[in-house]
Amino acid sequence: MVFPYLDIILRSIAVYFFMTIALRVFGKKELSQLNTADVILILLISNSVQNAMVGPDTSLSGGLIAALVLFIVNYIIKKLTHKYKIVGNLLLDKPQILIHDGKLDFKALSKLDISDEELKEAMREHGIEFFKNVKLAMLEIDGTISIISEDQEKLKQTHYKRRHNRKNLQKF
Repeated sequence: MVFPYLDIILRSIAVYFFMTIALRVFGKKELSQLNTADVILILLISNSVQNAMVGPDTSLSGGLIAALVLFIVNYIIKKLTHKYKIVGNLLLDKPQILIHDGKLDFKALSKLDISDEELKEAMREHGIEFFKNVKLAMLEIDGTISIISEDQEKLKQTHYKRRHNRKNLQKF
């Protein structure tokens, strides 16, 4: 072989793109706040794809090259998503409006599986009691819910992180 680590480089790139697409398809909006099941899933996935990246090469240099390739590909993807909107649209989620001028978007809430209680908790953390007092509530791309109240004097910044719906966890 001309370059002995070319196989590791190509395998690592393939695994990176597979994982990016898989996370996009399975909608991991909650990556900013992982629960125990999510951590276990990530550990198992990393273990399962390790051999796919390095193949039979279990050397230190093989592992370091695979890690370096992942960092480089990630850096390039981040640059491309900032420079080219189409790449960003393909790979990144968009913020979603949950409440606009006091009116809940039930379609978006249902699609995102955000419960009434989660929304109320985020509102309470922002010092807002009633839906009618919310000018805008958004589920941000990092999984946080940001809220702007009608009352500009009470503007307050908090960092509410969306948790998994407990009902969904009981299904497993």
